[in-house]
Amino acid sequence: MNPSILYALAAAALFGASTPLAKQLGVNVSPVLLAGLLYLGSGLGLTVVRFVRDHGWKKVGIASSEWPWLIGAIAFGGVLGPVALMFGLTRTSGATASLMLNLEAVLTALLAWVVFKENADRRIVGGMVAIIAGGVVLAWPQQTTQTHDLLGPLAVSLACLCWGIDNNLTRKVSASDAVFVAGFKGLVAGLVNCSLALLLGARWPDFSVLAPTLVLGFVGYGISLVLFVLALRGLGSARTGAYFSTAPFLGAAIAILALGEPVSLSFWAAAVLMGIGVWLHLTESHAHEHQHLPMTHEHRHVHDEHHQHEHSFEWNGTEAHSHVHDHAQIQHSHPHFPDIHHRHTH
Repeated sequence: MNPSILYALAAAALFGASTPLAKQLGVNVSPVLLAGLLYLGSGLGLTVVRFVRDHGWKKVGIASSEWPWLIGAIAFGGVLGPVALMFGLTRTSGATASLMLNLEAVLTALLAWVVFKENADRRIVGGMVAIIAGGVVLAWPQQTTQTHDLLGPLAVSLACLCWGIDNNLTRKVSASDAVFVAGFKGLVAGLVNCSLALLLGARWPDFSVLAPTLVLGFVGYGISLVLFVLALRGLGSARTGAYFSTAPFLGAAIAILALGEPVSLSFWAAAVLMGIGVWLHLTESHAHEHQHLPMTHEHRHVHDEHHQHEHSFEWNGTEAHSHVHDHAQIQHSHPHFPDIHHRHTH
């Protein structure tokens, strides 16, 4: 199995677990402030991880040409998305908003396929539909709700579009340091959401609530986002988004197994649908003759058929390792995903 699939599912599990765990911690703050604190915890925690890993502050390992993609991702995902969602939540029901948040995966995939030209066949599209259907079933309200204000749902839809753009732009920088990318995004999103919440009158929580919330944010959002970036590197936006859409189901499963919450019929229906969708994706095989154009970048790699390059430094043969390296133009055929080395058109 492609390890990037495990990264995506692990990211979904950690993110999905954050909601029931926050509930278990008794965190009683506004949803916007809670999101801000969780993001802030992710950014602060990953900043500490970078400091320890690098034995101090080191230059950010991201190419100058990739900064516009990262800034764009943060602008859409960390600023515009939360603002749109905040506005939407004030003008629509929570049940309606929960259903509409499934649009993020759909819009991520559509942008990936139409704008960024990721490949997709009937198996991948069918798997995406099954996973999204499972999310809709899981979030379907038990009682009928009515929304008379169209601005609310439109704002939630806009937030999903912003996050879909964010996911596709983040894919552009996924070859860079995932800890930095995730940490930087977490800091900005945390500051934006916390500021919005305080402007709306939310009260800053006591330290007894703040500390565990930040820790939960580091694990459930920070580590999850690092894994999400790694999955983007190996799978592309559409497939990563599809696997990540299992987060609500995985969160519900954790709540049932660990917290003793009751099992509903919708949970089992979602399990079947999402299981079918994940199976369709896992059994994908995409192979054809394709060409790799010359490129230069840096990421952790082993010397497979795509990494046959010379070293400008003394190398002891240890793999995997990371350094700036060149890719020569090659043409061959083999099964592949739309990863950072396979961004060709079809």
